[in-house]
Amino acid sequence: MSLPPLGDRPDHAAAARWARAILPEVSRTFAISIRFLPGTLGDAVLVAYLLCRIADTLEDDGSATPERKAELLHTFLRALDDPQLADRFPALAADIRGDAGHLRLLARTDAVLLLFRALPPRTRERVAHWVREMGNGMAKFVRLHPTGIRIQTVEEYREYCYYVAGTVGCMLTDLWREHGPGIGNREHARLWEKCQQFGEALQTVNILKDIAWDAEHENSIYIPERSLTEHGSSHATLLASDHQDGSHAAVRSFIALAARDLDDALEYITLLPWRAFRIRAFCVLPLLFAYATLRDLTRSRAMLEPGGVVKISRAEVRSLMIVGVLSLGSNAWLRRLVRRVQQGPVVFFAPAAG
Repeated sequence: MSLPPLGDRPDHAAAARWARAILPEVSRTFAISIRFLPGTLGDAVLVAYLLCRIADTLEDDGSATPERKAELLHTFLRALDDPQLADRFPALAADIRGDAGHLRLLARTDAVLLLFRALPPRTRERVAHWVREMGNGMAKFVRLHPTGIRIQTVEEYREYCYYVAGTVGCMLTDLWREHGPGIGNREHARLWEKCQQFGEALQTVNILKDIAWDAEHENSIYIPERSLTEHGSSHATLLASDHQDGSHAAVRSFIALAARDLDDALEYITLLPWRAFRIRAFCVLPLLFAYATLRDLTRSRAMLEPGGVVKISRAEVRSLMIVGVLSLGSNAWLRRLVRRVQQGPVVFFAPAAG
């Protein structure tokens, strides 16, 4: 899909159209979910997500040195408060390599930051706080692992997931309090107990399904070395066929970890008040997709084979989009749907031809 044109000095309306159009290139799931969020809340979540994707693009470049990536991450964070630096940032980051859609986003960081500066002051402060927490954590990890991220322990894994995903759950929960109907300080406090797990659960599922891709294309291995060695494998043999049993035994413990976090994420959604129906809808689709993906991960070893991938079908995605929203009228229905997803694919119709 072609993107709407942006001049050197886009106005707010042009930047907003462009930001909406770039979404499917960087996350189809998010592009679907954000349609549920209205007005200022939708604008804030859109901008926050794109800022996080920009930071992620800087971290994921497999060719830049750790010093270069950390430098750009810190420069990006300074640009949150410096409009002139924001305008220059795309040129400063022109050497970064990665996925084409993410690079198109990075090349118009100035437009995203224009939208960021237009957010209400309190909203802007909350978004900036959590983007800084994420970006500084990313910079820490690229320096800790100068030859490519190689997580060593479960504790280090949890710390990494906090920076890249737990922060997102915290940021969203703060935005719910700012703009969500029926979400005041009391509701915020209850959600806060589960919000980190909400973000980290989705991240763990993504890490598990992308084990081979991350190792082969991004020079990153997130399954801890210590967990692998306990089962007779290692980072060096993660994708080796003669060590697959050991690697899979280590991965199973992270499948169990993801399952526990997903159950906490489910409880997070059930704590959202009924008046916040649109927020519940925004949260439920990625959760259902994650449960379906985790189900398939428990039955596959493809993620431990070179070029291997574990991915739910388009037909199931379409089905879950429909039944997920219908389930929001009752927490009991939602839990029942989750149990159904865990049992097997939820498909109501055949995929479209082609």
